[in-house]
Amino acid sequence: MRAAARSGLVAAATALVGAVAAAPPAAQGWTAAPAAGRPYAYLEGPAGSVLQDTLSVTNPGARPLTVRLAGQGAPVAFAARTVTVPARTRADVPFAVTVTADTPPGEHRGTVRATAAGREVRVDLRLRVNGPRLAALTVEGVRVDAGTLHYTLVNRGTTVLAPTLAVRAEGLLGTVLDRPDRPLRLTLRPGERAVRTEPWPDPPALDSVTVRLTATAPGAAPATARAEAAFASVPALAALAGVLLGAGGGAWTVRRRRRSRTERAPQGATP
Repeated sequence: MRAAARSGLVAAATALVGAVAAAPPAAQGWTAAPAAGRPYAYLEGPAGSVLQDTLSVTNPGARPLTVRLAGQGAPVAFAARTVTVPARTRADVPFAVTVTADTPPGEHRGTVRATAAGREVRVDLRLRVNGPRLAALTVEGVRVDAGTLHYTLVNRGTTVLAPTLAVRAEGLLGTVLDRPDRPLRLTLRPGERAVRTEPWPDPPALDSVTVRLTATAPGAAPATARAEAAFASVPALAALAGVLLGAGGGAWTVRRRRRSRTERAPQGATP
């Protein structure tokens, strides 16, 4: 049994060595890198432009190599998505990155991926977008509907914003809602709008209020918007009507008693 097991291991090892030896050299030795031997691809330009560069794929093997190209984290377009590189040849593949008009100024990252023969090579892509950095935020469309605050945040600047929000409501008798400034789970790209709601589970039953929403973001001036709302629930109206009717009935009774006394006074007077 030991001899049989030893023979099986030898046979398996022999088959593995044969498979490695049969593997094409290109599967192990091919490379992908930015042209001119740079460590990463660097592109620079303003928003709204198309920036171009070249990826060099080298096949040192004895057989042709088919490489698939893709981009990640950036809008990368290649002259060809699939390239077959002949043996012992280098292929230079142009590619372009489209910088959209709403891309904020600053540093951005992406990746160019090359896949062939069961292996993937990733090339770092660094993009610098030129332009002034401006942080500007507005609050729009504030309204109150059935105990829910509706509003819209708009990024009017050129940088990505992480806004915060504070809410305050003043009624006829004072403050009825006061929520301090707190971060929102939201980021806004330049020009982006976000329609949002803010719950108000316990609004006043009977009141006229002014609601103020104040949004802030690092580097941006505070933005405030307001809305007027009147609350009048059925139970509150019924209670108010009862109070008014009671007050009116009491006044009518008092007036009636006074009138009755006035009418009886002459009959009891001494001639």
